[in-house]
Amino acid sequence: MKDFLKINPADNVAVAINPLAKGTTVNVDGEDITLICDIPAGHKFALRDISEGENVVKYGFPIGHTRHAVSRGAFLDHNDIKTNLEGQLDYSDIKIKCDHVPAPGSALDGKEMTFQGYERPDGQVGIRNELWVIPTVGCVNGIVKQIVDRLNAETGAEGVDGIFGFPHNYGCSQLGDDHENTKKILRDMVHHPNAGGILVVGLGCENNQPKVFEEFCGDYDRTRVKFMVCQEVEGDEVETGVKILRELYENARNFHRTTVPASKLRIGLKCGGSDGFSGITANPLLGEFSDWLCDKEGGTTVLTEVPEMFGAETILMERCADNSLLSDTISLINNFKQYFLSHGEPVGENPSPGNKAGGISTLEEKALGCTQKSGKSPVFGVLEYGERIHNHGLNLLSAPGNDLVASTALAAAGCQMVLFTTGRGTPFGTFVPTMKISTNSGLANRKPMWIDFNAGQLVEDKSMPDVLSDFISYVLEVANGRQVNSEKSGIHEIAIFKNGVTL
Repeated sequence: MKDFLKINPADNVAVAINPLAKGTTVNVDGEDITLICDIPAGHKFALRDISEGENVVKYGFPIGHTRHAVSRGAFLDHNDIKTNLEGQLDYSDIKIKCDHVPAPGSALDGKEMTFQGYERPDGQVGIRNELWVIPTVGCVNGIVKQIVDRLNAETGAEGVDGIFGFPHNYGCSQLGDDHENTKKILRDMVHHPNAGGILVVGLGCENNQPKVFEEFCGDYDRTRVKFMVCQEVEGDEVETGVKILRELYENARNFHRTTVPASKLRIGLKCGGSDGFSGITANPLLGEFSDWLCDKEGGTTVLTEVPEMFGAETILMERCADNSLLSDTISLINNFKQYFLSHGEPVGENPSPGNKAGGISTLEEKALGCTQKSGKSPVFGVLEYGERIHNHGLNLLSAPGNDLVASTALAAAGCQMVLFTTGRGTPFGTFVPTMKISTNSGLANRKPMWIDFNAGQLVEDKSMPDVLSDFISYVLEVANGRQVNSEKSGIHEIAIFKNGVTL
């Protein structure tokens, strides 16, 4: 196993794979470099003298410029590097590089892979057959909990994959886009194929009026989705809710897994709590997986957390399948930059303390690692927040970087599963299986109750094809019903994007 890695021939920094002590001599491209500082694992050291204001290059792209002169063999972190990011740009010089764009699945060789999923009447396929109770407004969160607890105690959820409620704080006292965001996410949950039965519980006087929300949901499966308005119930609304949910439960038990092609998979791609290994191990692994699913199997992946595209957005723009998608991607980026600027915040805000501690110095560095989750496939769709998938292949989704908000948005878009890479670790899970992929083996060993798959193997002399093969098998096992760790811990949560006034 190597002690360091120079990722791209153009780079003027390398990354320590293991901690390297001051005075250690490393040979890079046939040249001996003596380290003049201790270099923690995951962090960068200079391969040559770098002048003040000169770009620091990693992954073959600038990740910012030096705040001061840096000597060869020196340690660099966020104290030494400043972002190059600016506000909105016109990107008028960006040209798509896809002269001929093969359709997703065009590389199928007649040996497409399959999984055991739940086929729904609307043609969607779920990887879970759960019962969900969704409040239209936070006022009924307690009622929802009582309904879920009662039916769980009565049935033990036998014959389904679980019975869950999804409390949230919204649905009333919201205006404009905030109110619409709440409605969109809850509507998307109503249509999600991972649920075999859904009870929507309203209060009756909220802004998100149950009857109006029901109309907003459009055409839905009335055998699978029911509504209850607490203020309209005579007597005990909990008993009434349990009775309705019991009927949905009996109906959901009639769904059974059948063999379906991998093209039916819709997988969300997300990262959080990154470190210096994220762009070397876990994120490239997801990129290889995304290319396999989209190109070879005709499936769908969705990349989000737009602020973590800043600094690498042109890579995605050049991969758009047509000029209309290029225009949509430019709007995706500039609209989110305007969101930052409208609140007086810089678009190049430094990564979180955990990211910095792990070796990420600027947002560009985070972004260049983050976007590797999308692989090399063309972009076939660009989605607004709360919009549902309508194109196979790689899609981009508007959502912030916040882990639970972004993962909820991915699930709401129609993803049956979220793949979440992390170098720091986290126990959370959204309302679909949320698989944690560690960037390093140390994290996987420390937190086996959080981490589902260890991509740290990739710097331990295990090849990408071998790890990818294992990873594909594991993802298909989860699609077949194997629980990820957040499910085993009973963690099922949602968070809705808020950007306005609360009355």
